Amino acid sequence: MTDLRAPVLIPESTAFNSVAVKWVRHWNEHLFSFAVERPASFRFRSGEFVMIGLPGEGGTDDKPAKPVMRAYSIASPAWAEELEFLSIKVPGGPLTERLQAVEPGDQVYLGKKPTGTLVLDALLGGKRLFLLSTGTGLAPFLSVARDPDVYERFDQVVVVHGVRRVNDLAFHDELAARLADDPLVADEAATRFHYVPAVTREDFHTTGRIPALIESGRLFEGLDGEPRFDPETDRVMLCGSTAMIREIASMLEHKGFVEGSNANPGQFVIERAFVD
Repeated sequence: MTDLRAPVLIPESTAFNSVAVKWVRHWNEHLFSFAVERPASFRFRSGEFVMIGLPGEGGTDDKPAKPVMRAYSIASPAWAEELEFLSIKVPGGPLTERLQAVEPGDQVYLGKKPTGTLVLDALLGGKRLFLLSTGTGLAPFLSVARDPDVYERFDQVVVVHGVRRVNDLAFHDELAARLADDPLVADEAATRFHYVPAVTREDFHTTGRIPALIESGRLFEGLDGEPRFDPETDRVMLCGSTAMIREIASMLEHKGFVEGSNANPGQFVIERAFVD
């Protein structure tokens, strides 16, 4: 029988919460999910991000190294009892090289002030909500898609996840099941939620980059309404690669869409904190 190692605890911080890891799931060699306990005082809106990190390495007793922190979108809905995150594994990365090795019971730092623009407050009302993501940009839309408010404001909710390889489609086999078992949105999601996975470098039933799927109309197959974006009825959230965001944001602006913010809701939003 293998002995389990003791949980790795971290020094207390006045700037961050120290929270325990609840579970870890490795999707493949460069993608993993993990969840941490949710402090009783932690409040956030579905779609927001927060800082996650670990103690810095090096330093001295007199001058400890600063924690290594990065922004992570919260993949849990605002009502969840735990906070879930989706991360890439970066070889030699200052944070992910160590973060991918955490186990249940270990502690990580959690920021105290979530924020972001991928929230319903930054969008005007409409009929169709498109959540367009690549890679780990899927995370905030896992949160938004399980928020009851989204089904009160939109007739159709469409999550699009673009990746290079089929095994990069985190949640591909369980996203619909999660929604079907969700106590708050199961009934609405059964008829209004649509999931469009797309792969660019391997054979799959939907292949191609998201902009190409938009232009060809394939993105809209099976949906009510026209096979194109309409600023009168459609609202769009974008999260993922900088190239994808810039290309589609430009496309939307040419169609008359106006970018929104928390102060001035619009017809599409991006998370500028993640755009180079």
